[in-house]
This record gives sequence, structure tokens and C-alpha cells, in this order.
Amino acid sequence: MDAYTGFAQLYDELMDNVPYAEWAAFVRDILCSYGIGDGLVLDLCCGTGTLTELLADAGYDMIGVDNAEDMLSVAMEKRDESGHDILYLLQDMRAFELYGTVRAIVCICDSMNYLTDPADFLKVLKLAANYLDHDGIFLFDLNTEYKYETLLADNTFAENRDDCSFIWENEFDAKTRINTYMLTLYANDGDENYRRFEEVHTQRAYKALEVEEMIREAGLELLRVCDAFSGEPARDHSERLCFICRRPAPM
Repeated sequence: MDAYTGFAQLYDELMDNVPYAEWAAFVRDILCSYGIGDGLVLDLCCGTGTLTELLADAGYDMIGVDNAEDMLSVAMEKRDESGHDILYLLQDMRAFELYGTVRAIVCICDSMNYLTDPADFLKVLKLAANYLDHDGIFLFDLNTEYKYETLLADNTFAENRDDCSFIWENEFDAKTRINTYMLTLYANDGDENYRRFEEVHTQRAYKALEVEEMIREAGLELLRVCDAFSGEPARDHSERLCFICRRPAPM
């Protein structure tokens, strides 16, 4: 599960193609549609806190949890600049602990795909159910098997920028449904020298039906599965799905 430890300071630059503002608007619209327009929200696997800050801008009281200390350091720098009262916790998503319940939990940018063991996936769902208020919402996204097989499998992506370059190699095992990312980054240290960072990440493709079964086993109610982050119905060629779950109130 250790990842994003080598180049957290460059993470936001490398992710500048991600439409976080649109994703935050989508998340807020979904939460508001279920009556959650304010209150305490957990951003699970918050990374450098970009979404956390946007949801704080929208009026939510935010908690951010991540297992990468370097990423949280960047998130706290953003907090210092924005002045938001965000609580950041250095914790593994498979064993996160809160001081009480929250109105909603969000986990985006395929963070749940990093749970390559289905037992861990179920564990996180059960933790979410435990820390949600009754009628609280858990919203998470997943890269689809279609994306791994068609767009990522055995492909290499590279980009050269003014202050950094990266090579991103993929290997997808159709039998285990594990995608291995091999990331190599060359970053300018400000003195015309370049430092090399290497990281290996693994993610697992989950079928929608097995995710739905685990959601039920965790005691959550599946409200909706849609194409992320358009809200359109899920399609065979959806690259990313959004699952919206609720902790049912007692009868």
C-alpha cells in the first residue's frame, strides 16, 4: 500500500489534467441530493488535499486520511494557505480510526483499486459503515476492468516537461486482474540537475457485481452505480464507475 512517497511535491503538477473542481462539484451534488449539504465529511486517501480543500470551500467540515506522510505534508501546506480547519490523519485506509461518526465518506481517484485483496476491500467497506452516521453516504470510484484491459494494459506513457519528465509503464494480468504501474520520474532540483525517482504501484480491477455483493455484506445499502463523474448510467465501456452507498437507519 505504500505509494507516492518519492515525489509528493510534484504530484499536483503531474495530476494537473485531473478535473478536481468538476469532481468536487459532482460529489457535492450527490451528497446534497441525499440531504448532506454540510457537516463532517471524511476524504479517505486524500493525497495532497486538493479535493479536501474544494469540499471545505463548499462548506463541509473536512477530515483527510492518507497513508503517505509526504502527501499529507503537502496537504497541510495547502491548509496553512487556505486557513481551512481541516484535520489530517496519517493512517492506513485498511485500519482508519475516527473520533466519532461522519455524515459522509468520499474516496476518489481510484484509491479503492489499490486494495488488491478483496478481504481488504471488504474491510474498508465495513469501516466506512462503522464510522458513518445513520443515513450517511459513502461515495467511491473504481477504475474498470475495461480501462485496464483496453487503455492501460502493456502500454507505456511518457511526457517531457520543463522541470520534470516521467515514464509510466503498465502490465495487466487478466487472470489476477492486477495492474502493475512502474513509474519513473526525473525531476529538476533547481540547479540544472535531475533526480530520478522510481515507484511501483499495483491496483486490482473489480467487477461491479462483486463490489455490489461486498457492499451488502458490509451492511451498506447500494443506492446507485454510475459513470464517474458524469452521473450517466454505467456502460460496458465506462472507464471509471462511481458507487454511492448509504448506512441504513435502524428499523
